[in-house]
Amino acid sequence: MDSSPTALFDSYEQDFQQILQSIRQKLEGDGSDQRGEQKKAALRRVEMELDEADEMVSQMEIEIQGIPQSIRPKYQSRIRTSKADLARYKKLSREMHAQASRADLFSSRGGGGAPATSDEPYGSSDRARLLAGTAILEDGSRRLQESQRIALETEEQGADILRSLVGQREQIENARNTLQSADNSIDRASGTLKKMIRRMYQQRFITAIIIIILVLLIGFIIWGKLRR
Repeated sequence: MDSSPTALFDSYEQDFQQILQSIRQKLEGDGSDQRGEQKKAALRRVEMELDEADEMVSQMEIEIQGIPQSIRPKYQSRIRTSKADLARYKKLSREMHAQASRADLFSSRGGGGAPATSDEPYGSSDRARLLAGTAILEDGSRRLQESQRIALETEEQGADILRSLVGQREQIENARNTLQSADNSIDRASGTLKKMIRRMYQQRFITAIIIIILVLLIGFIIWGKLRR
């Protein structure tokens, strides 16, 4: 198993390219010549594949955070290229949806805005409103999926920030414990120095007393000799 820091990114990118190839085939290849229900079914599959491609790009953006800074710009450029390709096919998909809706509308009119019949319970204006409503619902669904993707990215970023804050809190606690240990060591050193100073003064006092006694003894001896 490849344990390099770019392995997962490369895997997601490969999946993205495979999905994009399938989308390209449906929108620009043989699938672009389909008509009617076949075309609608192909466009629905394209919508699902676009969502999968979006998810792959999101995973690539997550994985790039673990790639070393020295090579990260190259992978960021590849993500930008993938996003540009995805945006182009999303736009093409919307255009083909609109074309399919217009084709349905024109076919329902039969060239002259025919009224509703028992075989076609909706008139041309009602059908146009239904198609417009369907387009709005599809657009709303895409927006909702995009919002969900952004929410997931935000949640992941929030989790990263939370992990970073937890690590910083642990560092602060360790630093505080270190400072407390240093403070205790300083207190002990201060107490030791005070004891040494006290002993030094005691020794000086004792030394001074001894010197005074010696001077008195010497003086007494000299005085005794002078009296003889």
